[in-house]
Amino acid sequence: MSVKVRIPTILRTYTGGQAEVPAEGATLSQVIESLEKDHPGIAARVLDDQGKLRRFVNVYVNDDDVRFEGGLDAATPDGAGISIIPAVAGGC
Repeated sequence: MSVKVRIPTILRTYTGGQAEVPAEGATLSQVIESLEKDHPGIAARVLDDQGKLRRFVNVYVNDDDVRFEGGLDAATPDGAGISIIPAVAGGC
């Protein structure tokens, strides 16, 4: 399945500055593997040492949070839009 992945500004150094890149895969795990193949180093910023989604990285397939849709096994239908969104912390 071909999908489009929206890349946050902080990870665009891995994609040559591109805000959106194509990837392949029927599941989020496969999409991340595809991203890593085309943009080495990006997977380590999205996955932790155990190969799970990092705690402070949110990923959406279309408008669905993958944490409630199967995590790395979440389906990524052909033409889906995937958004990687790093959590923002801070305050006074």
